[in-house]
Amino acid sequence: MVVGDVTTGTDIVVIGAGPAGYVAAIRAGQLDLDVTLVEKDAYGGTCLNYGCIPSKALITASDVAYEAGHAEEMGIHADPAVDLAQMVNWKDDVVDQLTGGVEKLCKANGVNLLEGTATFASENTVRVSHSGEGQGSETLEFEHAIVATGSRPIEIPNFDYGDEPVLDSKQALALDSVPDSLVVVGAGYIGMELASVFAKLGTDVTVVEMLDSILPGYDDDLKRPVKGRADDLGIDFHFGYTASEWHEQGDGIQVVAEPVEEAAADGGQAEAVSDTLDLDAEKVLVAVGRQPVSDTLDLDAVGVETDDRGFIHTDSRARTNVDHVFAVGDVAGEPMLAHKGSMEGQVATEVIAGDPSAIDYQAMPAAVFTDPEIGTVGMTESEAEEAGFDTVVGKFPFRASGRALTTGETDGFVKIIADETEGYVLGASVVGPEASELIAELGLAIELGATLEDVASTVHTHPTLSEAVMEAAENALGHAIHTLNR
Repeated sequence: MVVGDVTTGTDIVVIGAGPAGYVAAIRAGQLDLDVTLVEKDAYGGTCLNYGCIPSKALITASDVAYEAGHAEEMGIHADPAVDLAQMVNWKDDVVDQLTGGVEKLCKANGVNLLEGTATFASENTVRVSHSGEGQGSETLEFEHAIVATGSRPIEIPNFDYGDEPVLDSKQALALDSVPDSLVVVGAGYIGMELASVFAKLGTDVTVVEMLDSILPGYDDDLKRPVKGRADDLGIDFHFGYTASEWHEQGDGIQVVAEPVEEAAADGGQAEAVSDTLDLDAEKVLVAVGRQPVSDTLDLDAVGVETDDRGFIHTDSRARTNVDHVFAVGDVAGEPMLAHKGSMEGQVATEVIAGDPSAIDYQAMPAAVFTDPEIGTVGMTESEAEEAGFDTVVGKFPFRASGRALTTGETDGFVKIIADETEGYVLGASVVGPEASELIAELGLAIELGATLEDVASTVHTHPTLSEAVMEAAENALGHAIHTLNR
């Protein structure tokens, strides 16, 4: 402890106020535990301030602009003007409303809020340094700690986010004008979401990806409609390349992309390429993934171990190798999902309170807000077979959905994987309109141990997109009405 520090005590200190941390803190307040939530930047963390919420706001806004200008088939003729500065202001208003709500909820549940940067000083103390000259620091003594420091964008050599034309996702979401041209480095979910946003706003977008396809880790049949829509938007792709440097060129920049000799993707290799590319653009967005924020905590002081990537290993109760220290959210490892972090935050707090809580990832959904959206939950067909199940698969295309036809969005399908013997739903995937919403029903089916018959016999409102879920289950059973049965 530094002389002059103020020392206070708390049952639980939560470090980081993102979806994992603030949920953990609120749950602690509900359980009548004395809890202090430390945040150095903004309540809501990356998700609410710089990630999930602002990106979805701009995705929605860009969809509105694009659809208004491409609805001639419906008899609508328009040429919308886009004011990106005003669009970003609207996005910021949404963010402010949500982050303000988080702060109010924390206070209403008795959470002690403390602004500053926390580092461990010993097994049971953290130092909290306050920002601003002369603000000093204070020491917190705790019985339990929950680390929820999240993640940050990965930097690549020669692309410093401090350089004006080089953007990370946070900076891309705060632009006040639409760039004429943009190089996106990385075709993962962040790169693909933002590539679509700017393409719909009129930007000439080029994507550079070192692997051989978009969205690594997703099945080809899910990626195919997304890639097709991106092609329709005029997005140019260069697979098997990595961005190596950039330099100023005229009024913009030139990004140099070099071929990758061996780039494995989903077990395959990128197509052989040989020529270095010189890509002209106004700006470059680097979206090659995220890394855990664990290096700022002085974890050695408390004895918490990380792996070689900086992730903190935890057990099914969110506990680290140190019994009284827990880790939740992105810093605790893949998958980096806000809702996964929130669930882990609740479990950690309930374990501290003595409840028999544990983490179950069996029905953990994931969504990609590309165009069209992708939603997944549970096992893939190959995973189920590797686990020893004899599988049956049901599929229903949106082109056969009356509601999808009335929206003009018919790309994609619903797919259900089940155990052929007992009929239990093991996994599901959706690519198409509102996939992020539709996947919830299938997650509930897995969580409750529902069978294909349960899903198929549940009457779904007509006309809705959710009927495709019912019909996919019926297809697996061999009696779908609105598509041919296999």
